[in-house]
Amino acid sequence: MIKFPKDFTWGTATASYQIEGAWLEGGKGLSIWDAFAHTPGKIVHGDTGDVTCDHFHRIKEDVALMAGMGLKAYRFSIAWSRILPAGRGRPNPEGIRFYSNLIDELLAHEIVPWVTLYHWDLPLALQLELDGWLNPTMPEIFRDYTAICFESFGDRVKNWITFNEPWVVSILGYGQGVFAPGRVSKSEPYQVAHQILRAHSQAVDVYRRKFQAKQNGTIGITNNCDWREPLTDSEKDRQAAQRALEFFLGWFADPIYRGDYPAVMRERVADRLPKFSDRDKALILGSSDFFGLNHYTTMYAAHSEGNDADVNPYGNGGISEDQDVHLSTDRLWSKTQMGWSIVPWGCRKLLHWIDERYNHPDIVITENGCAYDDKLEQGKVHDQERINFLSAYLNECRQAIEEGISLKGYFLWSLMDNFEWALGFSRRFGIHYVDLETGKRIPKESAQWYSNLIKNNGF
Repeated sequence: MIKFPKDFTWGTATASYQIEGAWLEGGKGLSIWDAFAHTPGKIVHGDTGDVTCDHFHRIKEDVALMAGMGLKAYRFSIAWSRILPAGRGRPNPEGIRFYSNLIDELLAHEIVPWVTLYHWDLPLALQLELDGWLNPTMPEIFRDYTAICFESFGDRVKNWITFNEPWVVSILGYGQGVFAPGRVSKSEPYQVAHQILRAHSQAVDVYRRKFQAKQNGTIGITNNCDWREPLTDSEKDRQAAQRALEFFLGWFADPIYRGDYPAVMRERVADRLPKFSDRDKALILGSSDFFGLNHYTTMYAAHSEGNDADVNPYGNGGISEDQDVHLSTDRLWSKTQMGWSIVPWGCRKLLHWIDERYNHPDIVITENGCAYDDKLEQGKVHDQERINFLSAYLNECRQAIEEGISLKGYFLWSLMDNFEWALGFSRRFGIHYVDLETGKRIPKESAQWYSNLIKNNGF
């Protein structure tokens, strides 16, 4: 039996645009994802999040699902445009009521809410009026939005995440253009990341000054990172793997834990990498109470000269020509339906890298999971591949804890099948199968497996 520490947090995760639907209900304003998904050719099969899992109308049913499997925690995101339809101004009481009801329902079933304040769905008005995250006034606007959330929900919410995966916002949204708002640039990702880090620090600052003492919660940020293993033992490849990790995770974590961007980024990106003011640095340094990590896969990294760089938007960890890194996989590695390699040991290596570089922070895996071509057969979904994936990755997590890593929790992505961004409904990450015609939720075998794991605090 592989057992976990007594106070280990077991949860699942979702995001507002991926599950809520009700895109024009409850006083909600439009978001950049509403606009992007309605742009022909942007999403596989022309899918949208207009209805998706219809979670907006199914709170009680969905929380009952969680309670039925003994879930201890649930990570969800707040749609900014439900709270502030135009991104700023007067709050929308219906939006506040919706999330308040969800939080109350969770607490009634002894499920701890973990709330993400921004999971990619920027109010469209802020994109149109201010150029979104390119605008240096956005941090204050974000701070004011988060203060409304702290004020409205902080009496009951004790776990806050400011941003989910700013790398994705920066690279896929403003670099490669495959995610909303769909911009393509070699310089904008660095500007966007800079404003997001400033916005994160402003939100943390207002929380710590005005709310934390009386609400007694914690606040952090979630970054995504895949492991980069040197392709060979050569010094060049070892440096390439390190460089790839610094461009991927160090880009966002170094300013928070070490006070500035990695030196290798300053050197290679030069004038395209913005500089923090002294005030920014003071606010950003130490602005996370825990280290939120989303982890899915591993790749080999080798030194490469410019033109040979990997330009796959989903894999390169940044603007590849700035890094001189070529990424590859082992043909023997199994892959999920996303084409991501299953390399459990990469998770443990990454946990050690974070522990060493950032001075032993408490780490929470805020997402880990896999997509498979799940089929409903005679009312059941046999997803043994998912169970194998989860048990392999969790085995490495347990080993990391034994080796001294302060890993405090694990959130499985995802509670249910949902809108997988540019891939629409063509990928299923859930441990509950969602019939998109009827909205019916059907537990997969992995849901029962995860339920048993939580009950036994191990497997």
